[in-house]
Amino acid sequence: MLSRVVIAFGIFAVLSGHASAAAAWEKTISSSARGIFPNPRPMRATYQFGWNEVVAATAEINFSVVNGHLELVGTGQTSGVVRALWKFDVQHRATADPATLRPLLMHQVDALRSKTVTTDLVFSATGVTRIRSDTKTKKPPTPKSFDFPGLLDLHSALLCLRSQPLTDGAVQRIVVYPATNAYLATVTVAKHESVKVGAGTYKAIKLDLQLSKVNKQRELEQHKKFSQASVWISDDADRLLLRIEARVFIGTVFAELQSVQFASEKH
Repeated sequence: MLSRVVIAFGIFAVLSGHASAAAAWEKTISSSARGIFPNPRPMRATYQFGWNEVVAATAEINFSVVNGHLELVGTGQTSGVVRALWKFDVQHRATADPATLRPLLMHQVDALRSKTVTTDLVFSATGVTRIRSDTKTKKPPTPKSFDFPGLLDLHSALLCLRSQPLTDGAVQRIVVYPATNAYLATVTVAKHESVKVGAGTYKAIKLDLQLSKVNKQRELEQHKKFSQASVWISDDADRLLLRIEARVFIGTVFAELQSVQFASEKH
């Protein structure tokens, strides 16, 4: 009898500890209110992606306002020698509310040599519902939900971050759901500096990024493949995403802006 009481007390203590830990980190999340910086203007941008400065993929991003929503449409593919080894094509579409910058919908198709994976996310005030399917699985996809108020996708996370003042030393802690899992992103404004990318030389804001995985119990776990990243956005009226460098288990991967054209500048 005594042993059962001890075991029960131990289980209670462990569960209580987990609940406290979860509550503690959740209290550090930044306000979900958007900043005062204006929304991006419609544009088309191209990027290169690579590993240890070797170009491995390219992408085109189009940002516009469609049916009153902020919409990002992107296509990407591996290139060169890398494509011969790993064929990968991606189509991505995401929409957000222009007033609150909250995410609405995300649709992504990943085409690999062996199968095609389709992911759909539907966001609400309480969290997200995900439907994920692939051409190798015969069973119909099962919707899965993750409840967390204020959840963002990648598109809305960038919109929210760029809307903030971004003064040196400022910290933003947000929860992002890119496709299949939630992550706590801690973004620190490191400094303001000049940076050169394929599209030119820009005055830039450097952000340092750290990620922790949020499990189903809403506890934080160390990201197994990601160490840290640096992000540069232009320090001007557009606040363009200029470059990303991420330290992962295979080395340093990067994304870099190669060209940008705004809708107002088209002839």
